[in-house]
Amino acid sequence: MYVAVVPNRGSPPAILLRESYREAGKTKNRTLANLSRWPAERIEQLRGVLRGDKLLPAAAAVEIVRALPHGHVLAALGTARRIALDGVLPRRAPQRRRDLALALIVARLLEPAAKLATARMLDPATASHSLGAMLGLGHVTAKEVYATLDWLGREQRFIEAQLARRHLRNGALLLYDVTSTYLEGRCCELARHGYSRDHRGDRPQLVIGLMCAADGRPVAVEVFEGNTADPVTLSAQIDKLKQRFHLQRVVMVGDRGVLTSARIEQTLRPAGLDWITALRAPAIKQLAAEGGPLQPSLFDDRDMAEITSPDYPGERLVVCKNPLLAQERARKREELLAATEKELARIAARVQQTRRPLRGAAAIGQAVGAVLGRRHMAKHFQISIGEDAFSFTKNHLSIAAEDALDGIYVVRTNLPAAQCDAAATVRAYKSLSGVEHAFRSLKTVDLELRPVFHWIAPRVRAHVLLCMLAYYLEWHMRQNLAPMLFDQPDPAACHAQRASPVAKAEPSPVAHRKAVRKRTDPGDGEPLPVHSFRTLLGDLATLTRNAVRLGPDRLTTILAIPTRIQQRALDLLGVTPTA
Repeated sequence: MYVAVVPNRGSPPAILLRESYREAGKTKNRTLANLSRWPAERIEQLRGVLRGDKLLPAAAAVEIVRALPHGHVLAALGTARRIALDGVLPRRAPQRRRDLALALIVARLLEPAAKLATARMLDPATASHSLGAMLGLGHVTAKEVYATLDWLGREQRFIEAQLARRHLRNGALLLYDVTSTYLEGRCCELARHGYSRDHRGDRPQLVIGLMCAADGRPVAVEVFEGNTADPVTLSAQIDKLKQRFHLQRVVMVGDRGVLTSARIEQTLRPAGLDWITALRAPAIKQLAAEGGPLQPSLFDDRDMAEITSPDYPGERLVVCKNPLLAQERARKREELLAATEKELARIAARVQQTRRPLRGAAAIGQAVGAVLGRRHMAKHFQISIGEDAFSFTKNHLSIAAEDALDGIYVVRTNLPAAQCDAAATVRAYKSLSGVEHAFRSLKTVDLELRPVFHWIAPRVRAHVLLCMLAYYLEWHMRQNLAPMLFDQPDPAACHAQRASPVAKAEPSPVAHRKAVRKRTDPGDGEPLPVHSFRTLLGDLATLTRNAVRLGPDRLTTILAIPTRIQQRALDLLGVTPTA
């Protein structure tokens, strides 16, 4: 018996089960059944039986050899290719080095880990996801990973120049801020004990300066010794803008700790750059002195006013008052005063006690100084110390003077009003929150820049650059995935629609509905669970890439079927599911 396919003119061919036999010395055929309506798979099974093939149960015939997390790789690598992230890497390098560099950036976003662990997750034998297979990297060693990291560090000038060419123009706003993080070990020449923003003063620090475009997209990063003062980092950034990016005019936006009066006079003015920053508390106090331009009556019917001062010639000062900020500062001050008063009362009791009293002006002063310095409340107390006496009272005049300035901040700029009015100036200064968000993502759960374990300065700088490029990729993914995240869908539009840039930032109606219902907005399609960026990557990772063995010798790759959430995320990113 055999299966025959018989042509049928213009109609589909007939599929017949036939039998051959001999009659009177001649070979003849007869049809036993018409199989034309059978499914193709069933016909193939019958052919196998007629050939004498050994048929196996479905569970034995199909074997999953390996299943690797794949969906998050599809999302990140597809986005990297869509934004041409590899386009910022030097094309003169060998293709494998460029592929490895792209793999390091994507891997940093997917699974932040040590370089040895990264090499293992990319190697086919020990891979923890499909990234290495998607890039066709084959065997990857830790030595190759470190060599690629070092190459990235050497090409930092080229990479940053490419990013600046994409996202910066003459006259554009440039956000700049500084942070610090800590290192393990003491061998790195950048490691110095300095101010720790991570509250790890027991570890040596390094200082990181980050430049972003006005929308918060990172463009360049610089690493300094750990005891470098924030304003000192500015000179290196000006050189980078002028010499490497060839930008003659930009508007530097920085906080009052970076763009100080000294830096403005010594660095920005000579370079011909504009700026937007804010005044420190002592400068605000001088403006609010009796007869000064900053008076409480400014805020009788508004929360923002523009003033001038002879102390700032050729500049505009935008004075803002935020009532909510004023309430918060008053609350915090009351808590600090109460805690300080309680501890001072304990010292007074120690001085007065009969058994082993605290004696000596030096000893009493040391105890009092420790208490006042802990919460910086010395200005609000009047202290009297003797050899065997101690008393204190609150300085109500000082408290009242500070209370009058609660919630007030002053934004300072040299831009003319025609180019940037008061509201736009305040919004520009508040856009520094984009850099702060970048630091949070870089240093904490998203990219885990800290702690730094590298010991030589070039490798530390390359590690920080790698994390910045991973955040560059994350920034673009967040923009597209915003409908599925708790993130504000369009922060710039929300800020522009606010009645006053000083008022408290309120979530948009869409963001509010997402926060309350924990579901995506119906206007964005079928309501689905809302995610954080990290949990959405975790959900995508459950979309697996499966190596499947069919029968004894056929190996193929099959992609799992995306869930509704996974398909929606891939659609938002413009990525097509492929194995």
